[in-house]
Amino acid sequence: MNNEMTYGRFEFMSKVRPALMCSAVLIVLSLTLLATRGLNYGLDFTGGYLIEVSYSEQADLDAIRGSLADGGFADAQVQTFGSASEVLVRLAPRADSSSATISDSVLEQLDAAGGSPTMQRVEFVGPQVGDELRDQGGLAVLYALFGILIYVWLRFEKKFAAGSLFALAHDVVIALGACSLAGVDFDLSVLAAILAVIGYSLNDTIVVFDRIRENFRKVRKGDSMQVMNLSINQTVSRTIITSGTTLLALFALFLFGGEVLRGFSFALIIGVVVGTYSSIFVASGSALIMGVDRQDLMPVEKEGDDLEHIP
Repeated sequence: MNNEMTYGRFEFMSKVRPALMCSAVLIVLSLTLLATRGLNYGLDFTGGYLIEVSYSEQADLDAIRGSLADGGFADAQVQTFGSASEVLVRLAPRADSSSATISDSVLEQLDAAGGSPTMQRVEFVGPQVGDELRDQGGLAVLYALFGILIYVWLRFEKKFAAGSLFALAHDVVIALGACSLAGVDFDLSVLAAILAVIGYSLNDTIVVFDRIRENFRKVRKGDSMQVMNLSINQTVSRTIITSGTTLLALFALFLFGGEVLRGFSFALIIGVVVGTYSSIFVASGSALIMGVDRQDLMPVEKEGDDLEHIP
């Protein structure tokens, strides 16, 4: 076989240890960010009021913040929403006030700041609901990782299962660290993006693992590193093309999708980039370091198979 002596143009597997060291540094930095800065939980998880108003011209955010502070809303978070004339005000929950009272008070303070704003919507999420959503979201990520571990273990082999789980945890932690660093509002849409990252990264990893298993059974010469390097070279063009087209759509969402989709698209952009890298280096590299070889992936012979060859 011609490809038995050709193990790929790029020596990906020879770069596994430096790549894993780089991943370890990124994971430590991400965990440090999550421990010190934490995530900027949105209204879905913290509870509170969300008030959207619109102006006929560009809003003066500094004047709005000052007016709200004068009115007793010093903890208000004020930001533009989609355009310079759309403003979003977030407030912590208040036990002594109703949604109607809060919205009237906020609108009064915004009128005092000038610009004659128009109320667009008012939403309220209770703190207990926010806590429940946050806990259930964390459990959803853990359940997804556990289910993937079982799936890969049954389909491939325990060393590949461990490698894929490490790669997925690697992608999730780095994506969360990037969200913490960028101060992205972590709401249900960003959580959905994190779960989508798990599925996307797993898909890339399964494609590589399938080719590795096929080549271990087909290519008789070469050690594990050479066979795995050949497999990654054979699938890397597919991985790059798929990731590239996905990123084009995500950058369009990030740039033109408005504030509602910005956190969602940001988390997915980071996740796709990191997931592409991890499917090439982290998942396969971890399996290689754990000593996966041809015998681990050869079909199990059933009892009596040898008897069929006895004349």
